[in-house]
Amino acid sequence: MKIHSVSKFKDPAKADKFLADWYKKIENLNNTRYERIEVETALGKTIVWGINANKNELKTLVVFPGFRTCGFFWDFDNGLAELKKKYRIYLVDINGQPCLSDGNTPDIKSNDYGIWAAELMTKLGLAKASIAGASFGGLVCLKLCLVAPEMVENAILLNPGCLQPFSMSLKNLYYNLLPLITKSEKSVVKFLDNAVFYGDNHKLSLEFKRIIIDYELFAINEYIDKTQKPYPMSKEDFAKIKPPVYLILGDKDILFPTQKSRHVAETEIKSLKKTFIVPDTGHGIETSKEAMRILAGIIG
Repeated sequence: MKIHSVSKFKDPAKADKFLADWYKKIENLNNTRYERIEVETALGKTIVWGINANKNELKTLVVFPGFRTCGFFWDFDNGLAELKKKYRIYLVDINGQPCLSDGNTPDIKSNDYGIWAAELMTKLGLAKASIAGASFGGLVCLKLCLVAPEMVENAILLNPGCLQPFSMSLKNLYYNLLPLITKSEKSVVKFLDNAVFYGDNHKLSLEFKRIIIDYELFAINEYIDKTQKPYPMSKEDFAKIKPPVYLILGDKDILFPTQKSRHVAETEIKSLKKTFIVPDTGHGIETSKEAMRILAGIIG
């Protein structure tokens, strides 16, 4: 596999300490132990966080998180509480994102992310599993569907970033660019309140809002990001997807507007089984308990 770009922390030792402390806070708040699994892949070291990883009798869910996030975002405010009771879960820290995995990334328009995901699942001992991806992670899910459909039980896409271009609306650009320009806590809070979450229906507890603010500030200020951004996949690629696909959309997503994502998926992905719309929910849908209830219903 050809490495297209390499992202990295300015000070790896500082990043290791920050992330170790950050992960421990989440473990303590959620009263959950996450098993740290290190896998050598074509992209170097990939870190996966396992929940019930030794319970082979349980159905398995593999999670690919979004851009400038990591696997732990899916369990903010113990969002996976109900799934932890019934499923074996692997939260993948995707290479090239601000996390403990190496920063090597392939060309995003190739199928190499799918090849990497298949290799990762194989080395985790998973012949087949349900997979879920939010935003950028949705693209990784579809790449895996293209290269190794036999490994995918269901592909569940949450506000995926691969069905349409990133919205160029002034509102979206303002809230997304503001924290990258000013690099301040105030601008990060504006971004979270207006682009990631939505009002009183879709928000985090004060403890976890602090957790995400700290992470975003650290990533913006300390991570040298060379990873390519999500892109809309082609009609030809969509036509080749064979595993069952489910779509879960927040109706207040300003990054990838809901109706267009729904139209593209329902028009182009022939294996799409159902679309779910979660009301009053922003782009960060992986933190929505309603979305997690829907996901649990899909994988059964």
